[in-house]
Amino acid sequence: MPDDLLRPTIGAGVNMAVRPWRLMSQAYVAFFGGVLASTVVAYLNSGRLGVDAGRRRLILLTGLAGQLGVIGVFLALYDDASGVTYGLRLSLRVTAVLCCLVQLRLQRPMDRAFQLRGADYGSLWGVGIAATIGGAIVEILILFLVTVVL
Repeated sequence: MPDDLLRPTIGAGVNMAVRPWRLMSQAYVAFFGGVLASTVVAYLNSGRLGVDAGRRRLILLTGLAGQLGVIGVFLALYDDASGVTYGLRLSLRVTAVLCCLVQLRLQRPMDRAFQLRGADYGSLWGVGIAATIGGAIVEILILFLVTVVL
């Protein structure tokens, strides 16, 4: 009869075949790709980590709030007449990284559990580059639409 005390519980309910990505690697995606790219990677990684559905929804809501913040910062700093963007790029990156930090915080408990399993992390290179390019393009299109509408 197996002893319940010795049964592993850290990996319970998590697909061990799919390896999550390092949390701090997601900050690079946020810095270069923006809020949307960061949110996509954080949401996918939270599924790999086995984060509960409530926290995964919070990751999406954080991304939505971050994107609204990006639009707000854009509207505050963009000058229609001259097209000058004083500190706009830096402000958008800061907004994306702040949003990413909240998303990382939501993933952290399950990431610590993953670390206790002793498994290796997966590579974020392919997905990270794709999310960075795709997220940056979509964010530029959204900001372009905001300038056209206003």
